[in-house]
Formats: sequence, C-alpha cells, structure tokens
Amino acid sequence: MRAYIGRQQAISVEDFAELALGTPVELWLGVEGETDEERAAREDAARDILADNPNLPDDLVRMAAQVIEDNPDLFDVIPLTRPARRRPARKGVAA
Repeated sequence: MRAYIGRQQAISVEDFAELALGTPVELWLGVEGETDEERAAREDAARDILADNPNLPDDLVRMAAQVIEDNPDLFDVIPLTRPARRRPARKGVAA
C-alpha cells in the first residue's frame, strides 16, 4: 500500500513528518555532530520559518495529539479520561 501526502509519496515515518512539517525534521531537531556554525544557521532558518508562521507549533501539537488519539495502538500510551469542564461562576449570578 502506498501513502501520499499531496503529490509526494511517504515511505517512512520521517517522510510523513517532513511532509507534515513542510521542512526536514533535522531542521528542528538538528543532527549529530553538527558544528556551532551549522547549528546557528539551522536555528536561524527555523526562526525565519516560525516568524512567517507563528501558529506552526500549536498546529503541530494539535496534529500530533490527534494522531495519538486516533491511533493509540501505534504508541505506548493509555488513553486518559477527560474530566468534565467546570465553568467558573460569574459575579452577581447565583450558582
């Protein structure tokens, strides 16, 4: 079975992550043995991307949470029950 995101075929987990991020995973995580100059350049590029898309971190966290919630069998997690949300009482309103 082949999986495509847009017109790109995703073969590995890294491919899926790169296609979801729109950038190579190494840009965000770095690579072993990178020099201080390489790290500075990578971090500078990441800052530019975040400046252009400030919602990227929140979007990625939501996407990751959704993937985990939809596929708990792929992860070593135990789904937690969510407590009911309580709304705080408004001032001047009887509870």
